[in-house]
Order: sequence, then C-alpha cells, then structure tokens
Amino acid sequence: MKRIMRLLAVQGATVVLASCGEPVGPEPITGLPRDLSVAEGNLIEADNRFALKLFREVGEEEGDKNVFVSPLSVAMALGMTYNGAAGSTQEAMRQALELEGMSLEEVNQSYRDLIDLLQNLDPRVEFILANSIWYRNTLTFERTFIDLNQQYFDAEVSALDFSDPAASQTINAWVQDKTQGKIDKIVPDQIPWDVIMYLINAIYFKGDWTYQFDKSRTTLAPFTLADGAQTTVEMMSHGTEVPVSMASGDGFRVLDLPYGGQAYSMTVILPNTPGEIAEVVDRLSQGDLTSSIAALHETEIHVSLPKFTLEYEITLNEVLKSLGMGIAFSADSADFSNMYTGPGNAYITNVKHKTFVAVNEEGTEAAAATSVEIGLTSAPPVFVVDRPFVFVIRERLSGTILFMGRVMDPTAG
Repeated sequence: MKRIMRLLAVQGATVVLASCGEPVGPEPITGLPRDLSVAEGNLIEADNRFALKLFREVGEEEGDKNVFVSPLSVAMALGMTYNGAAGSTQEAMRQALELEGMSLEEVNQSYRDLIDLLQNLDPRVEFILANSIWYRNTLTFERTFIDLNQQYFDAEVSALDFSDPAASQTINAWVQDKTQGKIDKIVPDQIPWDVIMYLINAIYFKGDWTYQFDKSRTTLAPFTLADGAQTTVEMMSHGTEVPVSMASGDGFRVLDLPYGGQAYSMTVILPNTPGEIAEVVDRLSQGDLTSSIAALHETEIHVSLPKFTLEYEITLNEVLKSLGMGIAFSADSADFSNMYTGPGNAYITNVKHKTFVAVNEEGTEAAAATSVEIGLTSAPPVFVVDRPFVFVIRERLSGTILFMGRVMDPTAG
C-alpha cells in the first residue's frame, strides 16, 4: 500500500472561549429544499454508520499516521458494485455497508435522490459528485446491472480496449477532470490482464468559510502530538469572535465551522488531552458523534485552527474484509452474477482510495476518488516482454539452435 503525504501542519484545533460579538456573514440556509423520504433517512444513517466503521478500521491499520478518507465516495463506489452482487456476496456487502432492512430498490432510489440533493444544496459551495463504469470491450456484462447504475448513480459507462495504455489514460483523465486536478491517477498505467471492470466514484468540494480567517493573523504556534512531543504549525485565527456551534462529549469538545450559506460545515472533534485521540475515535463510532452533533449550540468565540494540506492514498482490501465482506474478494466464492455471467468468475481484486484536502484562511478544498477493480479468474493470459530477455532462433523439427541472444535494452541497437 502506497501513501503520499504532504503536510503543512498537523490537523487539529484549539478553541478559546471569549465574550460574544456581533455575527457577520451571509444569510444561512436553514433547511433542506424538501423533506427526506424514510428510505433516504435510512440510507444516510446507514452511510454514517459505515463511515464511522471505515474510519475506525483505517485508523487502526494506519497506526499514528494521518488519515483522510471520504466514506461517501467509498460507499457509492461499492453501492454501484452492490448492484452486481448476488447470494451470500450480496448479503456480506449489505451487512458491511450497513444496508440491512433496505431493499435494493430503496438503496438505489435513495442514492439517486441524495446525489441530486447534495449537488444543488448550497450555491456558495462547489460540489461535484460523479460515477463511472469502465469495462473491457471484449466481454459482455449484464444489461440490467449497467442500466441500474446509469439510472440511479448517473454512471458514465464506457467500453475500452484494456490492452491499450490509452485506456488507463482515459480513465485517469476522467478522475482528474471530476476532481478539478486534485486526484490525477487512480488506475495503473497498464491495466492488469485479469481486470475486466473499474467502478469509480469521484467527489470534489470547495467551500469558503462563512467567517474567513484573517491572513495577517496566521502565525507559527506550538502543536502537541499524541506522544506529548511538540511541533510548530501555521495557526490561523480570525482576530475576533465569530459565530460557531459547540458541544461537549465524553473526553472531547466539538466545534462546528460553517461554509458558505452554512449548509456544509467542518466539525472538529478535539480530545481533552492529546493522548486520548484513539479513545475518542472509538467513542465516536459507538454513537458519541451523533449525540454530540445533536447537542451543538450556537455561540461566539475566538477560534484557532492549523493551516494544512494533506494527500492520502490507501488500498482498502483488508479494511473491507475486516468489515465482513471478505467473500467479495474471493476468486472462488464471490458471486457477482448480477454483473457478469460469462466464462470465469468475477470478484473484487482491489478497492483503491485517494484523497486530497487543503485548509487555509479562505476555506477548504477537498477531493476523493474510489476505484473498485473487478477481476476475472479465467481471463485470457498475456505475456508482456517488458524487461531484459534471452531469445533463441532454432529449427523446430530437429531442435537445432541457430542463434541465441540477450536483450538488455531494445533501444540500444
């Protein structure tokens, strides 16, 4: 697993209580443009439960390293894949994605409605959510599977010659476009011979703070790490009290900083002591986050927040297996017969996830891409001569060797 990290400052927040002042900023968006359906509400709750499970598992795998994931991106890419699952594979994915009690039709329709809702919610925030399916053009896939993902996930579907390096360039260019250049590559330069499909989600978010930080007040300040050591970060501040929402939990405090028209926000969870970060993550997954958000109350305070940029990459195979969907990765046992019924058995070979986030005085820019790679057990083998090799010219019937050679560099002449 490869991960790339570029850090201007370590993520965290310091909140300093102060007396109230006059609020400034645009008129807030105070409600959704329509009521959520029961199924939509169930899907959002399911996605949030999956988000906390995913975040906890990724955190355990990464140890004390920085982590930045988009659970919605992962859930949507797997949601498209879920349309192709059957039998015990479908049941395992249902449990891992927390979709129990919802029919496939309810899941699909709720994703359709959620996509429309999120993309048009706040005109002051740029939000892109896109899905695509790319498949090997020599194979045939179930029409219903393709139709469902086009109808409910707005998936762009394309058949490509996966043996041509231009195929990966096409897919990566789509991801780069949808993430405004923040994620430039999600599939390898040469698509593996046994890969038959990629299901990809891309998300891009750009929002200015409702109450922006004052650039002239950004200064170097200490930041205490989990082990007690200190480092220096670029700490932003407003220079005045600003309207925010706050709450307290068991061993932590919660700060909600709004973007744009306040439909979107950054919720910062700050442990009471640096060493408690792991315990706080565990408590959040047990329901403390939901209860703390419900307890948020408006106030006005001075806020100090580090300025940082982070790029992150992870292969989620082991994480998803830990969440109970290991059968989907089994070449022998996976059942994706609602996706593909040709020769061989289709199964998930890789789930790759890449993210980017930049937090500065103006606001936040974030992007994510998730690729679900589908392999086939009996895809035609290939032999790629892409390294130094020996060759023999011989007469086949008698076995006489006429020439032998070793090519170290075919371009050397």
